[in-house]
Amino acid sequence: MTDTVRDDDTSVKKKVTLGVNYWKLWTASVISNLGDGVAMIAYPWLASAVTRNAMLIALIAIAQCIPWLIFSLPAGVITDRVDRRKIMIWTSVFRTALTLGVAFVVLASQNSLPSPNDVLSGVVGDTNLTVYWTLVVSALLFGFAEVLYDNAAQTILPAIVEPEGLETANSRMWGAEMVMNQFVGPPLGSVLIGVAFALPFFFDAGTFAIAAALIFALSGVFRVDKPADDTEGNKLGFWAEMKEGIAWLWAHPLLRPMAIILGLANGLGSVYFATFILFAQEALLVTTTTFAILMMAGAAGGVLGSVLAPRISKRLGSGTALHVTLASQAFVTIVIGFATHWAIVWVMFFVFSITAVLWNVITVSLRQSIIPDHLLGRVNSVYRFFGWGMIPIGLAVGGIMVAGAEAAGVDRVMALRIPYFSAGIALFILFLWAAPQLTTEKIEAAREEGISANTRDVS
Repeated sequence: MTDTVRDDDTSVKKKVTLGVNYWKLWTASVISNLGDGVAMIAYPWLASAVTRNAMLIALIAIAQCIPWLIFSLPAGVITDRVDRRKIMIWTSVFRTALTLGVAFVVLASQNSLPSPNDVLSGVVGDTNLTVYWTLVVSALLFGFAEVLYDNAAQTILPAIVEPEGLETANSRMWGAEMVMNQFVGPPLGSVLIGVAFALPFFFDAGTFAIAAALIFALSGVFRVDKPADDTEGNKLGFWAEMKEGIAWLWAHPLLRPMAIILGLANGLGSVYFATFILFAQEALLVTTTTFAILMMAGAAGGVLGSVLAPRISKRLGSGTALHVTLASQAFVTIVIGFATHWAIVWVMFFVFSITAVLWNVITVSLRQSIIPDHLLGRVNSVYRFFGWGMIPIGLAVGGIMVAGAEAAGVDRVMALRIPYFSAGIALFILFLWAAPQLTTEKIEAAREEGISANTRDVS
């Protein structure tokens, strides 16, 4: 399958071929994201069935995100040392085994768990410690596997798709992922969990296994040809390689502020996401079905965003498009904080997902275009360290904020709203600071300089 793009220098249209390997990778991503969409319903609903404590709920999310803070940098070195395809295969196999373990623990405890309807009615007894700690430990291990898998997945794409096709390849990938992750998966998850709490976990394990097989079918070797070495040609050690990636990003005048801005935005977003399942159940009064519909909003907006992203970026300019994303996050967060019906939140999720995909298409394609291949894993991991490392901190702040408000005598529902108001104000301040850092002129200049430098390295 091909897509037509215009070469701005020659005004000649070129055919960009995505290739068989891309579609294998695309299919693997679609299937695994179907499982993720099912898990999006299963895990939070199971967590809310075993405890109603806001801090304990937040701890599960924190456990899954902590690896982004402590493992991102080592994962970058591993990605640049090991065949990236093999990393994706073995992390998928590991996640298959881990999810099966969770499924069997849930199956063994099924008779002691309340039904989804009982959860909505508040019929939850003492915290089921076996299931709870299974969720915490599995979330932590999943986080480590996810860090390594995602870094390899983003760095393998430039070896499969030409630079001029990266925005198209990324937008198609994210569009399909969102359909499965948030449109098809959540309703399926709500059906499966209604049959048995353990069923969605068995399903999720199966999708990881199929994805591993598809990635195994990729042809070629996806290992960096150029080893990391010093000025005298000696191979660098593990820590020296890590420092090289950190130094490269920190010296870059655009990627450094972009990484910091993303980290602050993600951290603030996770302040309210920490207890979202409780907010949805107690403030919005969702059922498993309406919660699934609510999660579908992200898919609907994401699909539209994946189609429109290249056009919006071209029409507005990449810098202005990023400004729209940051401003919309602040607006959406405040509106959700005031919402009393899930339909309002659905619209807000839809709007924000459009702009979130727009941000991803622009920034990920930019990194893939300008970072040298032999540094791509490490620099990408440093960027994601900033971008994702703030998430567990934000989750902890969100859980503490709700627990502290309740301890001070604030009404439970109002306590669940406070993180939205606080994060929304902070996000607006972030937008005002970030806008001058991310201009179209700076982004396009960095892209041209990076592509030119990479072309010289290849030559």
